[in-house]
Amino acid sequence: MYAIVEIAGQQFKVENGKKIFVHRLEFEEGKEVEFDKVLLIEDEGKITIGEPAIKGAIVGGKVLSDKVRGDKVIVFKKKRKKGYRVKNGHRQNFTQVEIISINGIGAPKKAALKKAETKVANVTVAEEPVKEKKTAKKPAAKKEEAPVKKTAAKKVAEKKPVGKKPAAKKTPKSKE
Repeated sequence: MYAIVEIAGQQFKVENGKKIFVHRLEFEEGKEVEFDKVLLIEDEGKITIGEPAIKGAIVGGKVLSDKVRGDKVIVFKKKRKKGYRVKNGHRQNFTQVEIISINGIGAPKKAALKKAETKVANVTVAEEPVKEKKTAKKPAAKKEEAPVKKTAAKKVAEKKPVGKKPAAKKTPKSKE
């Protein structure tokens, strides 16, 4: 069983017991947290997709450490021929979270059943055929075509391509 959850603006694929690093969250170490923006849940081949999030679905986690720092990223700026060089470093702060439960596995799954029913209802509404008005068309009466007379084609005088004239030579200006 896994889920795709949006945490702090980023999407993560989470499973029970999996440890993830997310951008800094304002929770103390050892606290339990719940993430309610669950975008997708896969349970034994059955996939539930949210529109955009699944209502009532919750992923529970526990904050293991709130003072984890990522690798150092070097930011180097340079402008050629100007003598401009700037070198900066940056380390991102992360929070380590362990996933405890997906959709409250120990709790009754009434919310999951309601989600499935709403999903089915949405699908049936979407698949309903649209009724179109049918108008009976009468076959058009055949008209007799009058014979077309051919007229003599007018001859167009052929134009000769105009050649380029040589450019006039410039005379140097005299200084006075």
